[in-house]
Amino acid sequence: MDVAAEGELIELEASGVRVVVVTRGRRGPAADTVLRGLVAHATGVPADDVELVHACAECGARHGRPSVAYPLTPSGATWFADVAVFGDAVVGAAATRHPVGVGIESAALESGAVIDEAAFHASERAALDRFDPAARAIARATLWARKSALLRAVGHTEFIEPSRLALTLPSDDGGVGRIEVSPPEFGSGWRGIRFHDVAVPGNRAATVAVLS
Repeated sequence: MDVAAEGELIELEASGVRVVVVTRGRRGPAADTVLRGLVAHATGVPADDVELVHACAECGARHGRPSVAYPLTPSGATWFADVAVFGDAVVGAAATRHPVGVGIESAALESGAVIDEAAFHASERAALDRFDPAARAIARATLWARKSALLRAVGHTEFIEPSRLALTLPSDDGGVGRIEVSPPEFGSGWRGIRFHDVAVPGNRAATVAVLS
């Protein structure tokens, strides 16, 4: 797949993270095809030669972000990569220096008190309650996409309840989110984590989490 021709390519500031957004039709490219195309574009190797592994390196289960077995970075290290799909939107990310995770969520999905209590910190719920219904829906979707992306970027770890994390609000952070309240499992590294919101068509929110 030629991602330069079929998708929108984005570079996230000085992080070295490359992102592609593809809107596919009914017969559009699969998620792995998009991710292989992005790595191929970044490295110059043929997309068919890019090898993705979906088994966790620690437990062997299929969860979290995939790993890139080939090619390696110019320094001989492994590429970090992830991809997410929602409907006809595919977002892929690849990086040489930082683990990444991708999340896409719909703003049209209904929520309830029980779901929100499990997904959001008390301070986030209080902030969301101040939005009008339409703005609240997209802000809620953005927060959930950010948390989904973070958990994918972290990969194999003890289960972290999303409600123990409090993130900045997309209306306040200009589309580059940070963690304000973190569980002890993250240590001090959480201060460098950033969430880069990516525009996708439709009533959806997409984010790339970049670990420090």
